[in-house]
Order: sequence, then structure tokens, then C-alpha cells
Amino acid sequence: MAIDMDAVTEVLREAAETAVLPRFRSLSAGEVTEKSPGEIVTVADREAEELITPRLRAIADAPVVGEEAASSDPSLIEALRTEPLVWLVDPLDGTRNFVRGSTDFAVMAALVRQGSTVAAWIVRPTEGRAYVAERGSGAWRDGERLHRAPAPVEPSRMRGAVLSRFLGPAARARVSAAEPKFAELGSGAHCAGVDYPLLAEGALDFVLFHRTLPWDHAPGTLLLTEAGGVAQRPDGSEYRPDDDRVGLLDAADPEAWESARSLLM
Repeated sequence: MAIDMDAVTEVLREAAETAVLPRFRSLSAGEVTEKSPGEIVTVADREAEELITPRLRAIADAPVVGEEAASSDPSLIEALRTEPLVWLVDPLDGTRNFVRGSTDFAVMAALVRQGSTVAAWIVRPTEGRAYVAERGSGAWRDGERLHRAPAPVEPSRMRGAVLSRFLGPAARARVSAAEPKFAELGSGAHCAGVDYPLLAEGALDFVLFHRTLPWDHAPGTLLLTEAGGVAQRPDGSEYRPDDDRVGLLDAADPEAWESARSLLM
């Protein structure tokens, strides 16, 4: 089935313009709630997902697993293992950044066939940028093909990020010990929709995640791998959105992946 990539991009852009950007830096207290311990949601998240869901189904008639719908009904995620074709939607990736007034947020979608991501979209509303990728056809930023250049060979010249919020004490200790061995080791943007484009474009050489929710990582991993990068579990297996294990190391190339893994894990 051929998917109109531009049509999906337009759906995400319109949702951002209608539901997300009008609330940016203008949320009232009642428009931000806690959906689970430590996890917040805004009226923008919910309204954007409500706008996106029926329009994606009109493009390809498949179940839509949105982050907010799945938060209310976690059984929806099972569609990734039982349905041949599934849409994934993150209506507002980086919600906490959005609430704080940071521009580090994105609207994302992915199409998953038989458990493997085949198409991906990341829209950065405040930047006016759209990133798209299609399995076997490459990764693109606003119509420009992305080719990830190799990372520096020496770890002392590599720049990376580790999202340590969900790491246990032993893993945090390993990351702390490794930090001086890299040119730069930060905490990332706390938004996969920002970190993956930075990695694909060359601003970062690797990113380590612990939690791997499918709507967070399906779009970015395809963007990265189609640009020439690597997205693998700690055991070296390919990332798949139907796999709910923790741990994901993304890197510019296989050599950078091995270097980062040896020092961080």
C-alpha cells in the first residue's frame, strides 16, 4: 500500500496549528493534569490526538494507537502484535517542555507493518520543520535528503546524551564514570522528537534511552536508520516498536554504537 507521505505531514501540521501552538505559553492551570505519577498531559495533547486519529484512518484504514488513548486503555498497544498495519501517534512529544515554555516539542506519527516501522513523521511546530522517512527510500528534512556522516572514531571527540531519569543506581554510576571520556555527555532535550533529528543531522553522535515507548521511538529510529545511523537494543538486536523491552542505544554508525555501548553499558 502506497502512503501519501505529504498528506500525513499536513495532518500533523494542521493539528499543531489548531490544537498545539495556540496553547503554547498560554496554558491555564486547569489545562495541565497528571495522568499517572510523574507524567503530565495537557488539553493540547488530547485535542491534537483527537484531530489526528480520524484523519490518519482516512489515509490508511488501520488501528490508531495514540499515546493518550493508550494511557487510558493500555490494551490498545497489543495492536502492534496482532494487527498487520497500525498507526502510532504522539500528539505532543515533550509535553513537560511545552508546559515550561520550551520550544523542544514535536508532533509525531509512524506507520507500523507486521511490527516493523515503515514510515515516520516528525513535525517541529515552532521551527517550521518536518522530518519524514520511509523504509528503503531514505530520510528527509523539508524535502532535503539526510545523510548521517560517520561520528569521530575517538570517544573523546564524540558528543552524546543519556536520558537518565529512568535509570537505576548502577546504570547511573556507569554513565557518570563514562562522562569524562566523551567530548560531551548531556541529558538530551527530554523529547525524542528533538533528539532523533539532532542525531540524524550530526549534532549528536549517540543517544541512550532506557524507556522505549513505541510512539516515542518508532518515528525517530526510522528517521535515523534511513539517514544511515544505527538504532539497536543493548544486545545488538534491531529496534522494533512491538518489542516492549527497555534499553535503546542510537548512534551515527556501527563503530560509534560499539564505542558508546562499551563505555556506557
